[in-house]
Amino acid sequence: MPVTTYHADHAWLGGERAEAGVVVETGSGVITAVRAGVAAPPPGAVHLRGLTVPGLANAHSHAFHRALRARTQRERGTFWTWRRQMYDVAARLTPDTYHALARAAYAEMALAGVTCVGEFHYLHHDTGGRRYAEPRVMGEALVAAAAEAGIRITVLDTCYLRGGFGMPLSGPQLRFGDRDAAAWAERAGPPPATGHARYGAAIHSVRAVPPEEIAVVAGWAGEHGAPLHFHLSEQPAENEACLSAYGRTPAGLLAEHGALGPAATAVHATHLTGADIALLGRSGTAVCLCPTTERDLADGIGPAGELAAAGSPLCLGSDSHAVVDLWEEARGVEMHERLAGRRRGHFDAAALLRAATSAGHAALGWPEAGRIEPGAPADLVTVALDTVRAAGAPDGALLEAAVFAAVAADVREVVAGGRRIVSGGRHLLVPDVPAALGAAIAAVT
Repeated sequence: MPVTTYHADHAWLGGERAEAGVVVETGSGVITAVRAGVAAPPPGAVHLRGLTVPGLANAHSHAFHRALRARTQRERGTFWTWRRQMYDVAARLTPDTYHALARAAYAEMALAGVTCVGEFHYLHHDTGGRRYAEPRVMGEALVAAAAEAGIRITVLDTCYLRGGFGMPLSGPQLRFGDRDAAAWAERAGPPPATGHARYGAAIHSVRAVPPEEIAVVAGWAGEHGAPLHFHLSEQPAENEACLSAYGRTPAGLLAEHGALGPAATAVHATHLTGADIALLGRSGTAVCLCPTTERDLADGIGPAGELAAAGSPLCLGSDSHAVVDLWEEARGVEMHERLAGRRRGHFDAAALLRAATSAGHAALGWPEAGRIEPGAPADLVTVALDTVRAAGAPDGALLEAAVFAAVAADVREVVAGGRRIVSGGRHLLVPDVPAALGAAIAAVT
């Protein structure tokens, strides 16, 4: 890749405030030098007007859920009624339509500043559970889609074996399941090597993976040095059923079978006991919060502050893509804490940016990313400061303007791995993202 120099009016370099006049030199897709306090752009530098931050990491995505937006808002109900509509879309997808939908969804993410996505991927097989001739074809569709949208991806190949506690898979769920965890591991690995994609493992949930199979998935992740993710305690009904079946909470069951630890990430973690929080924190298990989905599905408000205090790193995901806006996810963490505790100021802007950048990348197996420093991937996201949302913010509060007021539409420039993929708010690789989304969604609904 060519050597490119960028001059940011303001940039966040990991501290509590933004720095002015930051020069970022890049080459071969990585940052080679960073200098702050440079008033004028060097000759030939690309001028980044606004606040520049590291690329954002969307640590939890189900790409095909993008087809549900607006459609599921027409009904009342709960997570369980919403799930029926999700299964309807899952039943219709083919490798080609999945690729088209994911490409458009990932392009939407890029427009919002996301440079790396964690795809919690469980749509493995053809209708009725028949294996494709190429067993990884659906995952390969996601990898190709990310490449065409210009972003990196971690495919979290998900083990999904049961329809519930003691229940077999049925209907569209048959597309998700392998015979057992050994068959899942045979299909999933070893992880292929590719520049923009990495691979990890996922346990869909304790209701979908029996206890004796959890250790197999965790063992695969450990053997391959891969991240391990799992949905955890999203619904009280899941906790109650797990206690009834095994006499343990989901967190306790996962801990007993070796699934917790620094390479693990619990998604949602909404309904936890104090002992659960202590288990996650002591083990260094990260937690991925998805506030817009947790609101949309009426899941509840998770104990983000207690989890962070216990030692769990926090990261962010857009999950079902009710909206794709990591700025909204970030401030949602703080706003949920305010609603739950009726007090302001739990997480400051810098802490929420770390959740959206370095912590998310670490959870997805890219620990070198999410920072503007030499040696890191050249991922830069510039947010406009001249919009009605940021206008009037003082130089000392630019992080607060971005995190607590900006929206995805305020992203103007995105560089991913040294390549400009968004300029002037326009995607350079997918020329008409709304049209791509409209066509892809129409094909599966």
